[in-house]
Amino acid sequence: MKSPFGLLLRWAILALGVVIAAHVIPGIYYRDAGSLIVAVLLLSLFNAILRPILIVFTLPFILVTMGIGVFVINAFLFYLVGRMVDGFVVSGFWPALGGSLVLSLTNIIVSTLVRSSRLPPPPPPRGPGGGSEVIDI
Repeated sequence: MKSPFGLLLRWAILALGVVIAAHVIPGIYYRDAGSLIVAVLLLSLFNAILRPILIVFTLPFILVTMGIGVFVINAFLFYLVGRMVDGFVVSGFWPALGGSLVLSLTNIIVSTLVRSSRLPPPPPPRGPGGGSEVIDI
């Protein structure tokens, strides 16, 4: 099971991506922090539940388009959240596609930075002869 910190970090990264998308992509905006939080939680829920189902059902389309169909699914979910959350607006397909691309890039960049900032695990303890102690039976 994932830690609560990991879940909060994923939500924070998603919220950062939505904020960046709202500032960069015309046609995406949010009214206040409350609508942003609701949109992020709903988008997170859709990504966890609906996205895998949609990917399975559209797998031939995704294979024919060499993976580009996944961006269409992400744009659809982003647009759907915009239609469902009062105060969070996604004005059409193209802003939704741009927003989903911004979310993907933000997720990749921030996740890479977070992953690279973690310290590597300590090396295993060495035995008296310099090698690791292994009991071979």
